[in-house]
Amino acid sequence: MDPEDAALLFQCEGPHPERYLIPPWVAYHQYYQRPLGVLFKNSEAWKKDRLVLNQEVMAPESIRNFVPLLEPVSQDFVRLLHRRIQQQNSGKFSGDISDDLFRFAFESITNVIFGERMGMLEEVVDVKAQQFINAIYQMFHTSVPMLNLPPGLFRLFRTKTWRDHAAAWDVIFDKADTYTKSFFWDLRQKRDFQNKYPGILYSLLSSNKLPFQNIQANITEMLAGGVDTTSMTLQWHLYEMACNLNVQSRLRAEVQDARGQAQGDMTKMLQLVPLLKASIKETLRLHPISVTLQRYLSCDLVLRDYLIPAKTLVQVANYAMGREPSYFSNPIIFNPSRWLDKDKNTTHFRYLGFGWGVRQCLGRRIAELEMTIFLIYVLENFRVQLKQFTDVGTKFNLILTPEQPIYLTFLPLKKDTAQV
Repeated sequence: MDPEDAALLFQCEGPHPERYLIPPWVAYHQYYQRPLGVLFKNSEAWKKDRLVLNQEVMAPESIRNFVPLLEPVSQDFVRLLHRRIQQQNSGKFSGDISDDLFRFAFESITNVIFGERMGMLEEVVDVKAQQFINAIYQMFHTSVPMLNLPPGLFRLFRTKTWRDHAAAWDVIFDKADTYTKSFFWDLRQKRDFQNKYPGILYSLLSSNKLPFQNIQANITEMLAGGVDTTSMTLQWHLYEMACNLNVQSRLRAEVQDARGQAQGDMTKMLQLVPLLKASIKETLRLHPISVTLQRYLSCDLVLRDYLIPAKTLVQVANYAMGREPSYFSNPIIFNPSRWLDKDKNTTHFRYLGFGWGVRQCLGRRIAELEMTIFLIYVLENFRVQLKQFTDVGTKFNLILTPEQPIYLTFLPLKKDTAQV
């Protein structure tokens, strides 16, 4: 399937697009009668929730509210890396930072949702918050074995895979429920936020546009989907920068120039880093979170002279399309500049890192903003290198992950160029 085919597919998704749902996730929600958010809903029920959520997380005026919540988290990540450098006492830090990136992503999404910090980038982290992160990893990890057989069989025989999967979801729902109810109580107490944006949850609760149960369900899904996905993309981005030092230097030069032009105003800086934003697209081209994108057709579709009936599940091979020489010159090369080409003949359906249309990733704007600010601070403060050059493969763990740990080296830049 080429980009033009993908365009035809999405034209046939209808006003209420339906996507493939992960069977073990559906089985858990049905068996334990958990409330459903937009991830699991379809038709008008989906549309009603999604329209409200779009105003909170996709609208430009809402995105601007997230900058002061996300910037301090990236600043704290820089401080964390400096602590790692001091601990190694070698003038640099070398190691696998995947766990640190998970904690960074969790700290970011919780601050945007709740308007409060969880302290996940401190030396001593909250045990219960760490349990939430561990549960998300376990939820993804235990999903894979249940993709090829009916999850009901795993549940019927009470296999360890099913027990671990259900236990992970239990923790996710329990923690999300605790956080949500705590903030609901704050709302009733008329907590004073001193004219600061209080976070997505508080905004949803105070607007009264969705029932409390719907808000709980959607907040839970945003928390569950906002950790592994973002942290994995950042890990791949750091890897590509370490493999391509010339690109890294160009990105750093752009960021430093933007800092000077914006005089430190992050909102202005974000408008001045097109190459950096293109580098995130390039990372997702080479390392998409999902292997495929799926839609159930709302109508019959003729594709490549084949008649595909309505209600058929059709998948776009995201990973394969991103590495196809017919659509990308030198497809294995990490080249962010390719996205700045003004050629009008190139279809945007070549890039589907966050999906497309009204059912694209709900957290897209948050993730893009979070990653851009993170990379700005990393580039301003460190030179990133591979500890040892190695070609890292990819494995399927429901999302695409590195086949082996990625060991990076962070070399601090001179103080006159660093920013915290």
